[in-house]
Amino acid sequence: MKAAVYYRTGGPEVLSYEDVADPEPGPHDVLVRAEAISIEGGDTLSRARGELTSTPHVVGYQCAGRVVAAGAEATRFGPGERVVTVGLDGSHAELRAVPEAFCWPVPDDLSIEEAACIPVPFGTADDCLFEFGRLEAGQTVLVHAGASGVGLAAIQLAKQAGARVFATASSPAKLERLGEFGLDEGIDYVHDDFVAEVRRLTGGRGADVVVDSVGGTTLQGSLACLAYRGRCVTLGDADRGAVESIDVSGLRISNQVLAGYFMGAELVTGERVAAVVARHIEDVAEGRLRVVIDRTFPLAEAAAAHAYIESRQAFGRVVLIP
Repeated sequence: MKAAVYYRTGGPEVLSYEDVADPEPGPHDVLVRAEAISIEGGDTLSRARGELTSTPHVVGYQCAGRVVAAGAEATRFGPGERVVTVGLDGSHAELRAVPEAFCWPVPDDLSIEEAACIPVPFGTADDCLFEFGRLEAGQTVLVHAGASGVGLAAIQLAKQAGARVFATASSPAKLERLGEFGLDEGIDYVHDDFVAEVRRLTGGRGADVVVDSVGGTTLQGSLACLAYRGRCVTLGDADRGAVESIDVSGLRISNQVLAGYFMGAELVTGERVAAVVARHIEDVAEGRLRVVIDRTFPLAEAAAAHAYIESRQAFGRVVLIP
């Protein structure tokens, strides 16, 4: 099969398009021919500095396509069925073997490209807001990187839950577009101090929940703009900046919470998140939630697609097509 692979971590230029051996499905796995591959933020971070579990390495959390074979003990899906899949790696390829427990059926009226963009962003956003953030109607939430996949999902879910929604983005143009997804107040982090803006917009109170996919120095600011008993959920390191330590001493004074989140850990420990993802796949199929695809690239141009994401131009997801 063809795949986007690398032999060492680094910038997008380490990716090359090569022939590699087809994956072999285990007894509980399905083998899927990819038709659309959503590039997740974790994919670019893994390529930049993650662990190489194989050489050459095929990166990638998420893709959708059709089942071509199933292991002896995999009974949920048969050949020809459309599924969207999640795994720790292996999505940037024509074929992928993945446990059937990490697959969801794709409804007939949902495009394969949209389906490829749902599980990680919407599952992550839902858990950060409600399971770990305990967001309630009438509360205020700050979503960092509002134009990202997780950001767009979180804005929609928070608004539907009756929250007041703030988000950061790198330009006024992105913030303006976010209005149609439920954004109440936008903050241009390039020109404005987001901590000061959150305090100003809330009359000094702060945000009840912060969803922080940026990390680095931004995470310290996220803690600084929490309200009394506020909750900050950190889920990524998009700014890639090294931070020696985070000062959490202020959390005690205001009974605040800092929680970390990784959806993969929740998937392997129970069926709760799998049910959440299934619900949101139906929500998108029936028009209650929206997936935004900024651009598509051929799988052969995975390096250019990763570079485009890291240029921070994208609004929504970037998808590879094998």
